[in-house]
Amino acid sequence: MINVGDILETVNMISNDHLDIRTVTMGISLLDCASAGKDGFADAVYEKITAKAKDLVKVGEEIEKEYGIPIINKRVSVTPVAIAGAMLDEEGFLKTAKALDRAAETLGINFIGGYSALVQKGMSDADRRFIATIPEALALTERVCSSVNIGSTKSGINMDAVRTVGETVKRTAYLTRENGSIGCAKLVVFTNAPEDNPFMAGAFHGVSEGETVLNVGVSGPGVVKSAIEKLGSADLEAVAEEIKRTAFKITRVGQLVALEASRRLGVPFGIVDLSLAPTPAVGDSVAEILEAIGVGRCGGCGTTAALALLNDAVKKGGVMASSKVGGLSGAFIPVSEDAGMIRAAEDGTLCIEKLEAMTAVCSVGLDMIAVPGDTTAAVISALIADEAAIGVVNSKTTAVRVIPAYGKAVGDRVDFGGLLGSAPVMSIKQTDPSALINRGGLIPAPIQSLKN
Repeated sequence: MINVGDILETVNMISNDHLDIRTVTMGISLLDCASAGKDGFADAVYEKITAKAKDLVKVGEEIEKEYGIPIINKRVSVTPVAIAGAMLDEEGFLKTAKALDRAAETLGINFIGGYSALVQKGMSDADRRFIATIPEALALTERVCSSVNIGSTKSGINMDAVRTVGETVKRTAYLTRENGSIGCAKLVVFTNAPEDNPFMAGAFHGVSEGETVLNVGVSGPGVVKSAIEKLGSADLEAVAEEIKRTAFKITRVGQLVALEASRRLGVPFGIVDLSLAPTPAVGDSVAEILEAIGVGRCGGCGTTAALALLNDAVKKGGVMASSKVGGLSGAFIPVSEDAGMIRAAEDGTLCIEKLEAMTAVCSVGLDMIAVPGDTTAAVISALIADEAAIGVVNSKTTAVRVIPAYGKAVGDRVDFGGLLGSAPVMSIKQTDPSALINRGGLIPAPIQSLKN
C-alpha cells in the first residue's frame, strides 16, 4: 500500500538531498553488424544504434515529468568493439569510433560506452590493432567511452596488456592535452569487469547479454548523509541499519523507473545498479557520508572501516528492493566527481595510497585521479597492476581511471566540467617500476581452495 509519508519522504529526498536516477543505459548487441563486413561495419553500427535507441531520450523525459524523478543521463552501451569488429584494421576501428560518436549525437545522449576490449588472458591481433586506436579515437570524439579489461580472478593479470594500456593512457593524455587530457577521463582499465554496468566510462554490453537490455544506475549520497546526520551519536549498528533502510528506498525508485522504461521502450529490464555515485555538487558526496559517520576528514584513519560499513549496508539494503541487482553496486570514490574527496585531496588528508586501500572494500577503484603529466607510462602501468591485484585476489571488480594531466604538476588543478568535475593533481610515487612491467607475461590466478 502507498503511504503518504513515504511519498513525502521521497519528494524530500529529490528536492533537498539530490536523489536522482543517475543513468538509464540501453545495451545493444553489435555482433550481427559483423555481417556487413569491414567496409560496411561502421555504417551498420550507426544504423542499428539509432534504430534501437531512437526513443530512449524521449521516454526518459516522459518518465521524469510524470513521476517527478530526475533522470540525469540517458546513455547507450554496445558490445565491445574489439570483439564485434575483429575483422577491422586500425582505420576501420577509428571509423567505427566516429560512427558511435555520431550515433550518440543523433540520439541526444552525452556518452556511449563499449569502445572496449577484453584481454584478461591474452591479446589477439585484433585486440592489439584495436587498443592502438584508443588514444586517437578518444581524441577525435566527444561522447565515446573506452575500457579494457586486463585481469580476472579466473585468469590472473595479463601484464603484457597492463604495459600496453599504461602507454595508451599516456598517449591519450598527450593527444587531448589542450582539454586537460580529458580523453583519459573516458578510459577505464578494469579487472573483473561486469557485463551489465550502466555507468560510464566503463559500460559495455556483454557478449552473454541478449539483443538489447535496459540497465539503470541509481544514486543518492546526499540522502544517505542526511539519514545518518539525523541519528546523532547512535552506535554503528544503528548507522548500518539506517543506511540499509535508506538504500532500500533509493533502490525502489530505481526499480520503478527501470520497469517503466523497459515497458515503454519494449526492451527487457536488465539490472538496477545501486551504486552511490557522487557529483561535484555540495551535499552529494560519498566523502561527506564517511565524515558524517565520524571520520574527521575523508582519508584519515578510520576511513577504510567506515567505507566498508557503508558499502556493505548499501548492498544489503538495495538487494532486497529490486528483482535484479547487478553492475557495480556499492559506493564510488571518484576524486574529481566528489566535492568532499576534492577537499580532502587538496588539504593532503587523502592520498593515492589511502585511496588504494579504500578500493579493497568499495565499488570499482582508483577513479578520476589526476597525477602529474610527466608521470611515466611504467608508473601508470604499475598503478594499474596494483589495483588489478586487489581485484583478482579479492574476487571483486576494480578499475583505474587516471589522468596524467599534460603540463600539470602536483598542486595544480584540472577542470573537466559537468559531472566529471575538477581534479587536484595528486602526488604519486615516481620510483621506476619498468623492470617489473617489462617482464610481461601473466600473473597467475590466485589459488581459491586455501583461502582464509
